[in-house]
Amino acid sequence: MSSRLADQVRNSSVPGLLLRAVPSAVTILSVVLAAGDHNEHRLPYPVIVALGVIVVISNFSLYLQRFGEPLGRAGYGLLVFGVAGSMLWYALPASPMIIAPFWVTRSAVRFYRPTPLAWVIVAVGILGASVPVYVTTRSGPAALGVAFGVVALTLASINRRSREQQLEDLEVSLARKQAAIEEHERAAALAERARIARDVHDVLAHSLAGLSLSLQGARLMLVRDGASAEAVEQVTRAQGLAAEGLAEARRAVAALREDAVPDVRALGDLVTAYRLESGATAEFDVEGTPRELPADVMSTLYRTVQEALANTRKHAPGAPVHVRLSYGDLVGLTVEDRPGKRPDRAAPGGYGLVGMRERADLVGGSLEAGPTSTGWRVELKVKA
Repeated sequence: MSSRLADQVRNSSVPGLLLRAVPSAVTILSVVLAAGDHNEHRLPYPVIVALGVIVVISNFSLYLQRFGEPLGRAGYGLLVFGVAGSMLWYALPASPMIIAPFWVTRSAVRFYRPTPLAWVIVAVGILGASVPVYVTTRSGPAALGVAFGVVALTLASINRRSREQQLEDLEVSLARKQAAIEEHERAAALAERARIARDVHDVLAHSLAGLSLSLQGARLMLVRDGASAEAVEQVTRAQGLAAEGLAEARRAVAALREDAVPDVRALGDLVTAYRLESGATAEFDVEGTPRELPADVMSTLYRTVQEALANTRKHAPGAPVHVRLSYGDLVGLTVEDRPGKRPDRAAPGGYGLVGMRERADLVGGSLEAGPTSTGWRVELKVKA
């Protein structure tokens, strides 16, 4: 666990909050136990009580200091805690208050970023642990042993803090490298898409534009030469298909370049184009409160309407069509025509029902298509 994550856990978790309360609990216990045996302490009991109150109050200053941050004003509270706790340890040599200098020293360098104040607190902790031992035992080696213990704890705490910081730096470095790799891959993908878009534009779009112009010229010549109405109609229809293909090629180029994503108006444009081309009734309704949809979902809706209308042109030319887009827990799309009897399958070629279902699966949706009592219905549902 990195130091940052560990600090967040200590700041917010119940164990982290209880950890700061340990010295207060030990202090209260020591002062209460000292009340029953006045021969075991070196200072008057009222002074011991006062020191205990100071320790508890100064310990609460730690709640104002977040783990992992540099010692601020709360560091002075930690300093007071160290001085008062060491004096209480001197006054009650038989109590567990020896934890006070060890606790304050470890806290200053383990849980918070070291500052000059932290080293002052460490010095207080070393003196606060060793001096009472020397006064009690008159043994220099014993006092030096306790001082060495505090120093060893300090060094171990610094070492652990340093290792956690190194792990955190390593995690940040790895995250940056991963982000750089992903950005490089994305740039490469965009470059490839741009190349494909250029090829589509240069070859397919130009060819369709030339085809559309040629068909327009052919239609004008047929009209000039008095050709049959059926021939003129066929050429006109071919010209319309070429124009539609050109528009699709341009949309494909825009999608490859991430210039535009079909929106609700694009769905309405498909319905309008069907109405103008076929002369049949075509309606487009939106139910619910519109919301922004992911690009892949919007693209799937667009392609579904497009293919459903293409199937209607193929199998039931001139049939009335009703397209409904509904917003709810699920986004629903229904394309329904009413020509009467319909084949059970789309004709070979084109996008097809299989392709529509595959697109629906890719966005986690479902697509149903089949005959109704009055015609044919395609229904798409997707969670978005």
